[in-house]
Amino acid sequence: MEIWEVVLIGVALAMDACAVGMTDGMSEPHMPPAKVLLVAGTFGLFQGLMPLIGYGCGAAFSSLVAKVAPYLSFAILFVLGGKGIVGYLRGRGKKEKFVPKKPLGGGKLFVQAVATSIDALAVGVTLLAAETARGLPFHVAWCALVIGAVTLLLSAGAVFLGKRAGDALADKAELAGGIVLVAIGVKILLEGVL
Repeated sequence: MEIWEVVLIGVALAMDACAVGMTDGMSEPHMPPAKVLLVAGTFGLFQGLMPLIGYGCGAAFSSLVAKVAPYLSFAILFVLGGKGIVGYLRGRGKKEKFVPKKPLGGGKLFVQAVATSIDALAVGVTLLAAETARGLPFHVAWCALVIGAVTLLLSAGAVFLGKRAGDALADKAELAGGIVLVAIGVKILLEGVL
């Protein structure tokens, strides 16, 4: 495995976190830059930690991850997205400017980070296999750091883009965010099942 392959793995793993981060930015268009970095950093931290956990647990854990991860991610993202859709539908008749009912809190951010990084556990097992077969470009901890850093950078950009879209979409941000979360959950489920 080469370093560019580790970077591409990081990009691939970051896509779900980016989409969720964008919805967070849409739902909270006036999010301060420090919170944007907190959101992106949380996604990056989990995307970096999960491969280490998967690597440490090895092959015994990989079959469980492969079986459970799509369903767990789907359930979490479906509930989060469904809440956004229902929240939008309840306030649809109001003409006032969209104001999120509650800013993104630590608990919700934690759940989002876990849901979007569960598939990274399997990547840890892949890193273990690559290390055994061909070797890694550097220690697995550095590979995980690269994956986490790529996720942090891409997620930060996605949250900023979401903030701009949130200003433009105003009252539709909650609905759009809910639909995106449900769609990501369905995508993860289909990828896991097929």
